[in-house]
Amino acid sequence: MTLTADKPALPRTAPASGAHLTDAELEKLGNELDALRQEVMADLGEADARYIRRVIALQRGLEVAGRGILMGASRRWAWWTGTAFLTVAKALENMEIGHNVMHGQWDWMRDPKIHSTTWEWDNACPSDQWKHAHNVLHHTYTNVLGKDRDLGYTILRINPAQDWRPVYLAQPVYNLAFAALFEFGNAVYDLGAQLESGEKTEAELKAGLADIGRKFARQALKDYVAFPLMGGRNARHVLTANLAANILRNIWVHTVIFCGHFPGDVDVFPEETIEAETRGHWYLRQLLGSADISGGPLLHLLTGNLSHQIEHHLFPDVPSNRLAAIAPRIREVCDRYGLPYRSASFPRQVTGHWSKVLRLAFPGGR
Repeated sequence: MTLTADKPALPRTAPASGAHLTDAELEKLGNELDALRQEVMADLGEADARYIRRVIALQRGLEVAGRGILMGASRRWAWWTGTAFLTVAKALENMEIGHNVMHGQWDWMRDPKIHSTTWEWDNACPSDQWKHAHNVLHHTYTNVLGKDRDLGYTILRINPAQDWRPVYLAQPVYNLAFAALFEFGNAVYDLGAQLESGEKTEAELKAGLADIGRKFARQALKDYVAFPLMGGRNARHVLTANLAANILRNIWVHTVIFCGHFPGDVDVFPEETIEAETRGHWYLRQLLGSADISGGPLLHLLTGNLSHQIEHHLFPDVPSNRLAAIAPRIREVCDRYGLPYRSASFPRQVTGHWSKVLRLAFPGGR
């Protein structure tokens, strides 16, 4: 498209947060952010490789320790300690390892064991289906109504532009259930998108459903049969701990994702926004459609560095350990271009997304 100095960046129906920028300014923004990404990617090396290997070693150590404690003792302290270790291990595997490995952030290492094409995570959702729903659909159409199925995951009303239906009155309740069972919602999520779009045949959809069934079975066999049996007389002890760890992991992942996408001030875009979208327009949409969670290194690690959701959406394939250093530079870019940089504490972001879920359960909400 032809760039002009006086053409508004977004249609009138889009949020006003970035409407003051012209196409020429957005082209400059896009070039600047492209250069930043290239700078970081060119600097990756052995220190980064050591980081992800240390995190994987930590995660596996926590899992082994947690399962060992649960199998070796039946005291109350052992249940709580083992469950805590196992919960953290599962959260690390899903967030800082699985999510980021499957984004291709570590493909540059050429390590077949830590590669987006080979990693299968500890989650009910098959990795190939998750990569399509998340990497392809969500990151391409971030916060675009009618295109990004992550907007409320098709069951929640999280924007006033969504038509209200009576079922939404119950969304504060079923959002809690969704949080506890989040991995299972993710597992059927991609098939729902493909069924809705008609992009796959009935036979392909049945094959996808069979893949989900096999992954469900493997996960259930591992956590609810094999490990409890290995616990011997502590079988029930191990079973309940595995169930608790999976539920707590699901709630944590759900909370982090909602904090990064659905706090009260994050923008949502009409579908016409992406017509003839340039690289600069795409970057602008990522900036306006995401929010960070402020905190320290431990919070960043446990969230898979999705506490830097803005930076992750700008650069999905940049390794997660680099996002903290990028964040101040992105904030400075936003200041120069007059754009909001939405970041708040964890309690505030949790309050923001739950306030939206509660408010938009009722008609209106504008």
